[in-house]
Amino acid sequence: MSTREGVDLEDVYFAQRDQENTQKLAEKLAGERDVAAAAERKALHGGKCGKCGGELAQQVFRGEQIDVCGDCGAVLLDPGELQKLAGEDESSVLHGLAAIFGGRR
Repeated sequence: MSTREGVDLEDVYFAQRDQENTQKLAEKLAGERDVAAAAERKALHGGKCGKCGGELAQQVFRGEQIDVCGDCGAVLLDPGELQKLAGEDESSVLHGLAAIFGGRR
């Protein structure tokens, strides 16, 4: 048992370990709470319209599966679906210069 200025170094070591373990446990519990909250939100709102709360039905539009509300007609697009449906954005300056100098019209 080593001491330095009246402090037991072993006690300091274990106090630090306890603090680290407590922090790790708190972070783990916070992560588990976030996962549980996300699952609860999905159970409550999954398949529901964000506008009116109606049920969403899947439809194929231009080869993409989209979700359409049966009550209000709102459309819900998953990430990336808008870009696929809308096509490439050709309104940028670089596209304009490429059209001018590349001969594309």
